[in-house]
Amino acid sequence: MFTHVMIGSNDLERARDFYDATFAALGGEPGEIDARGRLIYAHKGGRLMITKPIDGNPATAANGGTIGIAAASRDHVLAWHKAGTTRGGTAIESPPSERPNGAFVAYLRDPDGNKLTARSQPTK
Repeated sequence: MFTHVMIGSNDLERARDFYDATFAALGGEPGEIDARGRLIYAHKGGRLMITKPIDGNPATAANGGTIGIAAASRDHVLAWHKAGTTRGGTAIESPPSERPNGAFVAYLRDPDGNKLTARSQPTK
């Protein structure tokens, strides 16, 4: 359904440090800066793009928005969460935990305040 998700950042190098670490924890590749100065992560047909807002105003996090990131296992979710909290992210909501359907989930805010979740597939 989606081609990509675009979020804003006020500091692309800080964002790159955070996302390179969290995606590496999930087996992903480092991001690349395109000709327009956007930081791009691509994996299995999905793309996360990070940019300074084109209107020149500061980037702000979406109120009520969450970006969900697929993880292969509980261990990947835990590694993602640890990488994020050591690279400027903030642990939010509940600690990483298993849900009643067997999915293992964790939540973070990136250094710009965007809400993220990594989750493994449900087992039930």
